[in-house]
Amino acid sequence: MVVRELGGPPALEVEGLENLSVGPGEVGIDVKAVGCNFFDILITQGKYQVRPELPFAPGAEVAGVVSDVGEGVDRFSRGDRVSALLTYGGYASAVSAPADRVFPMPSKMSFEDAAATGLVYQTSHVALVHRANLRAGETLLVHAAAGGVGLAAVQIGAALGARVIGTAGTKDKLDLVAHNGADFVVNYREEDWVARVKELTDGRGADVIYDPVGGDTFDASTKCIAFEGRILIVGFASGRIPSAAMNRVLLKNFSLVGIHWGLYFDKDPKVLHESQLALSRMYAEGKIRPVVSETHPLKEAKTALAALGSRKTTGKIVLVP
Repeated sequence: MVVRELGGPPALEVEGLENLSVGPGEVGIDVKAVGCNFFDILITQGKYQVRPELPFAPGAEVAGVVSDVGEGVDRFSRGDRVSALLTYGGYASAVSAPADRVFPMPSKMSFEDAAATGLVYQTSHVALVHRANLRAGETLLVHAAAGGVGLAAVQIGAALGARVIGTAGTKDKLDLVAHNGADFVVNYREEDWVARVKELTDGRGADVIYDPVGGDTFDASTKCIAFEGRILIVGFASGRIPSAAMNRVLLKNFSLVGIHWGLYFDKDPKVLHESQLALSRMYAEGKIRPVVSETHPLKEAKTALAALGSRKTTGKIVLVP
């Protein structure tokens, strides 16, 4: 599914795939499932930080079977079940990926689960463990907790032994968040969630706040962060990139911690491979399980991204070639 002009998801077109070329250091994959993410919409609009030359296919998360391996690749063989995390190009029935972006799948994991686990779970795991050093017994507040990265953060936080508070805007989403490990849920549309977080923490506030929303949500989060707490800057789904009132940062000794997950492939890929191993163990132990709310044929990628852009979905949407 390719974009020939930057017109958003409606610009996606079906294109026949030529024979796959697998170069040195690459792995060819017959794709069985593709994960959808909000930035797939942005990249088709030219609003994402990655701006490929036209034409291109969006898509960062794929899972499938190794079809070929390039020169110098010894970690994988034909027939291996793998997932891969790409810069873009995943909306396809076959891809080639650099070997360091390919990961073995747990033996009992489905392709749909693998495609839904990759980016959002790695983002949340690296954020919570590597960047925020979340510890058992601490309180974790997760915003947009019914979304892809939000549910992953809730499950991982619970698996790490944290006390998890999740926010969402409807009863169905709140029920989903509670079902996935949150100790408390808060309807941000109906409650003063800042006051509720303070109430649930006896006035202390949350030790770690996971914020993929930005805007007003970030501004209010600075009012309920604990002393020496950490606010994770995950994204800006609200559309507004906020600025911090530095006097609040000073007065509470809290930290603003960025998580640009993809940068680790260039700066320190070992972090991502260690994260994936930890996630595979969590999955095998039944501590995490991706929520796949919808599957669509790859050719219906426009429909899938329209549903994702409506913000009415929960969990992950997956495309199947």
